[in-house]
Amino acid sequence: MNIVLLESLGIPDSLLEQYAAQLAAAGHTFTAYPRTGDTARLIEEARDADVLMLANMPLPGGVIRACTHLKFIDVAFTGVDHVDLDAAREMGAAVSNASGYSNDSVAELTVCMALALLRNLPQVEERCRTGGTKDGLVGQELRGKTVGLVGTGAIGSRVAQLFSAFGCRIIASGDHSHKPSTGLITYLPMAEVLAQADILSLHCPLNDSTRGLIGAEAIARMKPGALLLNAARGPVVDTDALAAALQEGRLGGAGVDVFETEPPLPVDHPLLHTPNTIVTPHVAFATAQSMEKRAQIVFHSLDCWLAGGQINKIL
Repeated sequence: MNIVLLESLGIPDSLLEQYAAQLAAAGHTFTAYPRTGDTARLIEEARDADVLMLANMPLPGGVIRACTHLKFIDVAFTGVDHVDLDAAREMGAAVSNASGYSNDSVAELTVCMALALLRNLPQVEERCRTGGTKDGLVGQELRGKTVGLVGTGAIGSRVAQLFSAFGCRIIASGDHSHKPSTGLITYLPMAEVLAQADILSLHCPLNDSTRGLIGAEAIARMKPGALLLNAARGPVVDTDALAAALQEGRLGGAGVDVFETEPPLPVDHPLLHTPNTIVTPHVAFATAQSMEKRAQIVFHSLDCWLAGGQINKIL
């Protein structure tokens, strides 16, 4: 099989070489390329592949349809909305993801953002560096807050565990997670979650039902002063509506790791200029530990597919 990796997996070269050597020993060809946004170059790199491997770079239908030998797309990411699945179906290509590699990394950054916002961490750090004091910036504790979750898959469930350890009450949208309540999570209608949550944290996939889910109407239903955290997908939130709510003080703050496009962001992006906003360039998934776990999952998926089976199946 001709196996082509279209972008870095964020692991040491020595580890990638080990995986490549194992494939070569089994009689396969493995080629790794740096990431590119040039469609013509991408087609040239991918066209002869039986297997394409990638992380979160866009894989458009034009590229997939140019790969006449393509049989398997091995996605080293949880979400697959950046891959044209319709084109994959047309080509008869199987698709797997790497679900599970970033449960801890995303959950930890989510809690980190909540703590930083509640304690005014960016502002007090700046005060300290410029000879100031805490005056006017005394924060709040996480204990006792109600955390509302949209999405309680593996990541959302881990978020619930961490917030619960801080003494938070955990509620979640039953409209987006069709599960019974447990001792940890109470499921409520989405309208009730919006009304009750001190912190609303998003962990849902991007699809037709979640695109623009948190817009002006939903934000208007949130508690005054509530925090919004988004480590899911950028288009789940209406950026302009969120920016307006932050500028007007209707929300107490936001922690945002994902946007409509992959960073770098334009300098005039609204969320770069809103108060009480922590922005990070899509890093929630990325730790040294999660990158190695991701590689382990994605190469194991490849091994299973080569052996005639498929795990982590999307298509």
